[in-house]
Amino acid sequence: MECCIASALWCLIPLYLLVHLLCFMFADADFTLLWASVTGHRPETKLKSLVVWVTGASSGIGEELAHQLARCGSRLILSARREDELNRVKHRCLDCSNLQDEDILVLPLDLLERTSHEEKAKTAIQYFGHIDILINNGGRSQRSLCLETSVDVYQALMELNFLGTVSITKKVLTHMTRRGSGSIVTVSSLAGLAGVPLSTGYSASKHALQGFFNSLRNELTDSPNILISTVCPGPVQSQIVHNAFTEELNKCQGNVDRTTALPPVLLRLAVRSHICLAPNELDEQEKGAELQSWSGCRLCILH
Repeated sequence: MECCIASALWCLIPLYLLVHLLCFMFADADFTLLWASVTGHRPETKLKSLVVWVTGASSGIGEELAHQLARCGSRLILSARREDELNRVKHRCLDCSNLQDEDILVLPLDLLERTSHEEKAKTAIQYFGHIDILINNGGRSQRSLCLETSVDVYQALMELNFLGTVSITKKVLTHMTRRGSGSIVTVSSLAGLAGVPLSTGYSASKHALQGFFNSLRNELTDSPNILISTVCPGPVQSQIVHNAFTEELNKCQGNVDRTTALPPVLLRLAVRSHICLAPNELDEQEKGAELQSWSGCRLCILH
């Protein structure tokens, strides 16, 4: 009997290792996220009625987040520079959810105009009375070689991706510390963990965000109900490449066929967070298409 049990265990161990190896090679998230997507709290219950401020909400990940949060019943503050696109996103959120018009505030925001951030934060707080979650998603990418790139481009990337995010975070964090609770979720990138060709400035700005929020998390040990999370997505299909900085400040990437794909080895990197994005497989009609939103992502909550 004992021999049979030992034999069975010896057969199961290689099978167990094989399953983990296949997950490591082909899964679209790390094991923590995969497990959380099955056993974690349901977003529909945890996020219902919470006030969520999403920056960069006019397209891409921000737009898809807005749609999913609306379906979860969250009240939304949608921010980006393009007010017409924000209104479009708002109408789509209303169409796909039970939210009413007053449950979604369109609040145009330019991360570069830091002097306006205090007033924008006051407007957001006064409208709903508080902010439960800030999702820092605004930013811009880069596609140019270092030797060909103007220093002005590097300055613009740091001003937008890093300092703009820090500025709006500080305004909201003051409110959250007074309330004693809240979550700040920052959409970084795998480029913030490992260097990526053609993205030296973008990668530097994301590394800066990683360092800032890791340090901020340690500073808030006396405020255990304020959660600081960093999300590092891999490749996505969106318009981010088309709007990317190139070698000159006023020159955009334009409509090209490049994608945001990173080397496969980088996809094995992952970051734990309290609210995470985990990409799903896109359906057959969406594969290979340039999407306005990241339609292959889902929300999962670890805690």
